[in-house]
Amino acid sequence: MKKQKFQDENIALGYRIRELREKIINPKTNKPISQEELGLRTGNAKKTIGEIERGNSNPRFNTLLLISKELNVTIHELLDFDMKKYIRLAYKYKSNG
Repeated sequence: MKKQKFQDENIALGYRIRELREKIINPKTNKPISQEELGLRTGNAKKTIGEIERGNSNPRFNTLLLISKELNVTIHELLDFDMKKYIRLAYKYKSNG
C-alpha cells in the first residue's frame, strides 16, 4: 500500500470520527462534545483525539473501540463508510478550514 494512500485513509477516518463526534450533543451545553470531552470519555488526551481527527495518527484498535462506544456507533458503523467520499470531504474541509 502506498504511503500517501495510507495517509489519505487516516485522514478520511479522522474526518469520519469528527463528523460523528459533532452529532453527539452534551446535555449540559447543548453543543456537540469537544475533542477534550471525547478524550476524557475514552481515556485519551485532547491532543490524541485531535491527532486522530486530523489523520496524523494511526489509532490502535482498542482506541477505535472506545471511540465508537462513546459515539454511540458500533465499530462496524465507525469503519463502514465511503472512503473516496470522505477523503474528498476531508481535503475540502482542510482547504476551507
